[in-house]
Amino acid sequence: MKYLGLTLLLVAPMSFAQGSRPTIYIEPQNGFETYVAAAMTKKHVAADVVTDRSRATYVLKSAPIEIKQESTGGKIARCLFAYCAGIEDKGNVSVQLIETSPSKMLWAYAVNKQRGGNKNEQSMAEAVAKHLKDYLK
Repeated sequence: MKYLGLTLLLVAPMSFAQGSRPTIYIEPQNGFETYVAAAMTKKHVAADVVTDRSRATYVLKSAPIEIKQESTGGKIARCLFAYCAGIEDKGNVSVQLIETSPSKMLWAYAVNKQRGGNKNEQSMAEAVAKHLKDYLK
């Protein structure tokens, strides 16, 4: 009986701590939601991502990602006649964190990244996760 009481004292705070984390449903956006979920794990955001919207405390919505790709000819011309800095592809996205019960927007963030190739989506997702972590503190 003595060990049962000690076990309950040790387990109860852990289960309470897990239950106090907010849950976030990330709306699908052409695969960007996977990047955001991975970035939230990498940046140690104090929230749990759920796949069922009805179980979420918050919904994270993102606008469509805009990626502007510089053509190869444009890159060559800029390098020949000007300078090569800043010829990478550019991407931007904005997100909103919405509380589910009153449908109230709590936080919004927009990010612009200038990275080459497919690194834009990962870089933008990590920026979103970093600032979301700061907001949730």
